[in-house]
Amino acid sequence: MNDRISHVSKGDPASAALIDRLLDVSRAGLPRMLAPDGSVFAHNRKRAGASAIDLNGRSERYTAIVLLGVRHATEAEQRAMLGGKSAYELCDAVVDRCATFDNLGDTALLLWAAAELGHPRQDEVLARLRVLMEDPRHGATVERAWVVSALSAAKHSLDGAAELAPGARATLMRAFNAERGVFAHYVDTQSAPWHRSHVACFADQVYPIQALSLHHLAFGDDEGLAAAEACADLICRVQGPAGQWWWHYDARSGRVLEGYPVYSVHQDSMAPMALFDLWEAGGRDRSDAIRKGLAWMGEAAEIGRSLIDEENQLIWRKVARREPAKLVRKVRAASSRLIEGMHVGLLDAVFPPVTVDHESRPYHLGWVLYAWLTSRASDRAAGGGA
Repeated sequence: MNDRISHVSKGDPASAALIDRLLDVSRAGLPRMLAPDGSVFAHNRKRAGASAIDLNGRSERYTAIVLLGVRHATEAEQRAMLGGKSAYELCDAVVDRCATFDNLGDTALLLWAAAELGHPRQDEVLARLRVLMEDPRHGATVERAWVVSALSAAKHSLDGAAELAPGARATLMRAFNAERGVFAHYVDTQSAPWHRSHVACFADQVYPIQALSLHHLAFGDDEGLAAAEACADLICRVQGPAGQWWWHYDARSGRVLEGYPVYSVHQDSMAPMALFDLWEAGGRDRSDAIRKGLAWMGEAAEIGRSLIDEENQLIWRKVARREPAKLVRKVRAASSRLIEGMHVGLLDAVFPPVTVDHESRPYHLGWVLYAWLTSRASDRAAGGGA
């Protein structure tokens, strides 16, 4: 059994069984999410009508994330999940297209995957990343976190990665509120609209936790590790009573602005992988919080059932409020901008969280594989660092 699975499920057979379900659905579901030409993953599978589930769009980003997850499988398993290709072969096909990428996050994820796979064309991806890193329009915290993760992974295979890493880490840290332990949505808040410049999401917390943990493992960075610890403390402290990882935070105070939607990917993979990467870099063990989040996947408290769908081999995306056009999030963002700490409580009763989003995305299944099949026991035993 994998180190992460055995650690979390020690004395808890329910968690072990749930992780097995998640892995089985991910392995079986990924082939159904490949685009017809087999060179890229679709953007989503989505319910269309009473029973049909349609495949929609194409996503280089989600393909790169899938590669990060499936690389931990055997070659035979990889070919079963990737339409006959190995992870290395699919990565090669994506690298063929990377010169046309105009998204920093997509490019960083591809470099990260290529580095983890030991792909010899990493330098081509790094060249494209250099160009996009200089573009001030790419100021999203999540994308800047992925750059740090990618450069950390590529440290030993690309000389240029070590050269770029300090600046990338410094850029990411501009988003961090050290007093409150929370990351903003942008590394420079002037990039955001005024009414939501203070609003950060769960992804803005977990990807920096992960990136700074990986950066510490690669380069030795106690200050970055301390920031990751502080942010992990925050998200665990405000975790919901049924294990929910809440969605929107006030980047000024760290308060939860709005909890919903609760995304299944946060519960079963994004929170676990970030907290595991932190633990394996020398941070504190937060397996209790991971187990609580997993328990929500077994039965979401708001709807009394699981979002794992074995029949269709997918995991439904989220539990959300029954509301028009993200109304509650907008009202809470605007009201808290005007009066810090203001919370319009009536909205909870008027717009209850009882709606399931019948959509599934391949990156979710990729992160499940990454979260539960990665093992860095030797790194943790060495205490992190270079």
